[in-house]
Amino acid sequence: MKVYVAEHSGFCKGVEHAVNTALSLEKENAYILGEIIHNAEVVKAIKDKGLNVVESLDEIPDGSTVVFRSHGVPENYYGECARRNIEIIDCTCGFVKRTQKIVAEQSSLGNLIVIAGEPTHPEVVGLIGWCKGNAVIVNDPDDIPAEIADKNLCIVSQTTFSAEKFENIIKNIKKLSEKTVAVFKTICYTTIERQIETEELSKKCEAMIVVGGLNSSNTNKLYEIALKNCGNVFRLSNADNLDYSKIKKFKSVGIVSGASTPNAQTREVLLKMEENTEVKATNSMADVVAKIDNESKFKKGQIVSATISQATDDGLQILLPFSKKEIALSKDELDCEQYNADDYADKIGESIDLLVVELKPSLKLSQKMIRTLKEEEALSAEIEAGKEFSVVCTGTNKGGLVAQLGTFSVFVPAKEIRPGFVKDLTKYEGKTLRLRALDIRKTGRKEIVASQRVILQEEHDAKEAAKSAREEEFFANIAVDDVVEGKVERATDFGAFVSVNGFDCLAHISDLSWTGVDAVKDVLEIGKTYNFKVLKIDKENKKVSIGYKQLQPQPWDLAEGKYQVGDVIHGKVVRIVPFGAFVEVEKGIDGLVHVSQIAYERIETPSTVLNVGDEVDAKIIALDTYNKKMNLSIKAILPEPERAPRAPKGEGEEKPDRKSRFTRRASNDDELSTWNEGSIGGTSIGDLLANAKNNK
Repeated sequence: MKVYVAEHSGFCKGVEHAVNTALSLEKENAYILGEIIHNAEVVKAIKDKGLNVVESLDEIPDGSTVVFRSHGVPENYYGECARRNIEIIDCTCGFVKRTQKIVAEQSSLGNLIVIAGEPTHPEVVGLIGWCKGNAVIVNDPDDIPAEIADKNLCIVSQTTFSAEKFENIIKNIKKLSEKTVAVFKTICYTTIERQIETEELSKKCEAMIVVGGLNSSNTNKLYEIALKNCGNVFRLSNADNLDYSKIKKFKSVGIVSGASTPNAQTREVLLKMEENTEVKATNSMADVVAKIDNESKFKKGQIVSATISQATDDGLQILLPFSKKEIALSKDELDCEQYNADDYADKIGESIDLLVVELKPSLKLSQKMIRTLKEEEALSAEIEAGKEFSVVCTGTNKGGLVAQLGTFSVFVPAKEIRPGFVKDLTKYEGKTLRLRALDIRKTGRKEIVASQRVILQEEHDAKEAAKSAREEEFFANIAVDDVVEGKVERATDFGAFVSVNGFDCLAHISDLSWTGVDAVKDVLEIGKTYNFKVLKIDKENKKVSIGYKQLQPQPWDLAEGKYQVGDVIHGKVVRIVPFGAFVEVEKGIDGLVHVSQIAYERIETPSTVLNVGDEVDAKIIALDTYNKKMNLSIKAILPEPERAPRAPKGEGEEKPDRKSRFTRRASNDDELSTWNEGSIGGTSIGDLLANAKNNK
């Protein structure tokens, strides 16, 4: 016997998602609205798990959880659940959702909705609930209501409807309609593929077996198609309905199954055929069974409910849902402190939840990993709610960084690593990433798409906002001439940056001392706190200038108590002008030696006897601290020269040379250097200066 199994058999994606969601649901007080799919064995497995199956929202208490099956529900159910605080787990098939959207949009435009399908099918009932007006249900191409003739129409179909019937319905409606007819082909592509495969197999096989729930619409469509092309079609809900004696005479048998039929049910049918066949050459059937086994509905990370069938010293033998084949469960994978077969002897026949750990090379299950998974699920719920989490980057790909969080793979797109462009992704390998989830996929290949950039950006924005708030408060509470306390944070060539209430202010080097300094450290010490005066505020550019010297006494403020007229000071010539020389008495205080006060003899210019840098002694002859003026006299500390007797008038004596000898004090010691410029009364000015110094 040659056996052909349709490639598109077993659960479709929408049904698979709904069943897996229901079987893995751990919530208490959870309800499923209607049969999750039209398959008695699957429904029984869900009920055995303890889940509540109800037919109406009225049966669900407020605050509970409800699963919407793949067929979908009317639109108002969502509002009702929100009003009653019922959590929704929406397993509506994607194709059904698309049809719901079309119906809602087209009916809101005033078009009459025509649904090709079975009036009592839950998907059709749900679609009617999305219409903004009336809807017409058509199940027979030859039974088109006449009322649609004068209306603009929108035609959709039940996703599991017969493609052939739908085409005939469209054709007949267009013949009848007088207005616009918008057609949306909403039959699921997997439904069409199954129907095409069934058409082809039924034409080449002597017999056909159609496996699936007897109340399954899509499975019944397959049966109808097969029956049109093959006279020997057998409709089975499961392997128990197979009467092998009726098919053993056929040389070729085709097997198809509906979208709500688990692969395991098809597998059981094949195994039963293999057990009963009298033909030894059954390689083709073995290959088919192996193919179905390899395309198991189980997925890594999925929780399945199994039945304990035997307890041995090595572990348990268990039966998986919809299968009569036992699988070994190692004692190392049981969630117990120490395994003892006797402890499980009285648990045979009970259910046990197991996690699918590996699929290849063989199916590996674990009970102890479920505890880890539950902890992970709690964490994933927190992560989904926006909680920050950390992972270590394990590698990179072309799009970004990858990591692992338990059974979740983590992906960080390159643009989500940090604000700005990241050129070298490899430098993040081995580094800890702080992340927030952007998207979480909990079924199939479990993955978290996350971002570090949003955290860094939020922290930056928060810091900037706090800084702006501090600045706003700072500028609202500061004014020119205020005296503020500040800590010297850092020094530059042009001044010191001082923190005043957390805001950086600049004390320019020219505002540190009245006498001028070469470096900040000459006046201020880094890390110490001082008082400063506010000199200038530029709120627009966020700048504040402060001064330190403005709070310190100026040298002239102290001069009155420090100097008196008649005092002799020692200073340095700092600049020379035509009318005299300025001598620095101390930093910030200069005194003027008028040209007439340099010597007793008349001097043309001060520079003939004094140079900048010369150190001299002089007497204070006038002091005006208020106007910051001090007059000095060098000649006042010199002995007054003796005057030579005036020669009788008319005598031709030679006039004495008016040049004098002056003394300069050397800048490096007290040695006096002299030069002859004549004498007064026989005594040189240099000698007079020297004598004055000695007599001081």
